[in-house]
Amino acid sequence: MNDRYDAGYGGDHDDQYELVGYDEYGRPVYRQARQQQAPQQPHDPYAQQQGYGYDPYATGTQQPVPPYDPYGTGQQPPVPSYDPYGTGAPQGGAPSTPYDPYGRAAASGQQPRVAEQTAYIPQQAGPVEPTREAAAPASGERDYRTEQFAFVEEPDGDSEDVIDWLNFTENRTERREEAKRRARSRMVALVVVLALVAVGGVGYLWYAGKLPGLSSSSGSKTGTATAAGAQNRDVIVVHLHNTKKGGTSTALLVDNTTTKQGTTVLLPNSLALTDDDGNTSTLAKSVDDDGSSGTRDALDTVLGTNIEGTWRLDTPYLQNLVDLVGNIDVDTNADVPDPDATKKGAAPLVHKGKDQTLSGKMAVAYATYRASGEAQNAQLERFGQVMQGVLRKLSSDPTAATTTVQTLAQILDPSLTDKDLGTFLAKLADLAKGGDYKTALLPVQNDGTMSAQAGASVVKDVLGGTAKSPDKGDAVSVSVQNASGVKDNTEKARVVLLNGGFTFLEGGTATATSATSKVVYSDAADKENATEVAKTLGLPGSSVTKGKVTSNADVSVVLGQNYKPSS
Repeated sequence: MNDRYDAGYGGDHDDQYELVGYDEYGRPVYRQARQQQAPQQPHDPYAQQQGYGYDPYATGTQQPVPPYDPYGTGQQPPVPSYDPYGTGAPQGGAPSTPYDPYGRAAASGQQPRVAEQTAYIPQQAGPVEPTREAAAPASGERDYRTEQFAFVEEPDGDSEDVIDWLNFTENRTERREEAKRRARSRMVALVVVLALVAVGGVGYLWYAGKLPGLSSSSGSKTGTATAAGAQNRDVIVVHLHNTKKGGTSTALLVDNTTTKQGTTVLLPNSLALTDDDGNTSTLAKSVDDDGSSGTRDALDTVLGTNIEGTWRLDTPYLQNLVDLVGNIDVDTNADVPDPDATKKGAAPLVHKGKDQTLSGKMAVAYATYRASGEAQNAQLERFGQVMQGVLRKLSSDPTAATTTVQTLAQILDPSLTDKDLGTFLAKLADLAKGGDYKTALLPVQNDGTMSAQAGASVVKDVLGGTAKSPDKGDAVSVSVQNASGVKDNTEKARVVLLNGGFTFLEGGTATATSATSKVVYSDAADKENATEVAKTLGLPGSSVTKGKVTSNADVSVVLGQNYKPSS
């Protein structure tokens, strides 16, 4: 049973309704049939009047189907578009009759709706009023709306390249910032290191007393306090024995491990010592009589130091040592004749001058040379030059220096092994190469005792000890006056007397020469001492006589022309 009011079923009614289409919900829409109208073709609900030509009921009223133009190029007949609002706006610039579900005809624009021509079915909602007005194109341009387009998200091949480029740019910026941070960190670290080095250098200079701007008095006080306290020194004694001409030369090699300073201290042979029996002797006599151990102990007593070992260096070994290190360079102060020369007037073996290269033989000749009329200290200073030249050429490596010492094939003192001597010399060699090495002569007076200057400048500062010379009353003092006419005889007599254990006193030079020598004593108790002095000087016993002597001497000696020194 169908109670709806449908067209074609109410033939009794005067008003006829006709189907005009379907709304958006699929419901049929009717309108009142027009009066006095030409016969109407049957309505095809699916055939659009714009000419798509689809006739599902084969009514034969469709138009030819135009070709499909997806891009709207305008080369094909215009295709009507679906207008849900029934505005009748033509698309593509060609007039068309759009589909109007509410029975409104679109001619050249929006037409006023005829209310009396539209009919409604019972229970059917009325026509939906459009919510907006359709704007007809003014110049025939196409009116595109959002619902006419379908957007497809197509993958873009360039997007990956863009992402990679952005990542590269970001990473490059980060690397630059990281490099800047590292550079700043390195700069800060460098500044800190330089500051620490500067502080350490200033501290070392202050500790060593080398800081500029410090007064000499404060530096002297600091050095004295340090020398008396915490300074550490390694000391050995070296005796050079002249195997051809006789005689010895003695020096102390000092390594101050606190101040990093090396020193050669030259000891004159006239230095007064005290032997184990308490008798006064000289350094030269002690070396010949007491040997290395006795001399080392006597030096410790006089100088207040601690000598760790003795190095006996005979002249042949000195020659080999210079040859092993590859010659030495010395500023010589005299022309030295060749000791093996047979003809007079031969060219000197060593020439006087600066930076002279000496071989082993030349070094020995220079170290033992003493010119006529020179004091023994002149020869001692040449020995010191040779020793410092050897240290400058010796290896600073303890192993290499030990090998050099072993190559000499010396029989060393038991107090000093090859390894100990090599290691010690390597340390001194390093100081000598760095310019931290010097040579000092121990000042000794005519009587063999040390002066106050010696106690302050050498014994205390260099050796860190206290000078303690034997008492003058322990040895016989001998005053010597030279009347032989030969200037060198005074020095030679002094050496002989000091080596004999006597105290030498300078008596000057006589105004006139004397043919014979005299040995005078004033006290009968000194007769025996006078006789011993004559024997020491090689004078006959008849030269000993009683007489007047100088106030500060026990025995007085006048050297005549008959005095013949032994060397």
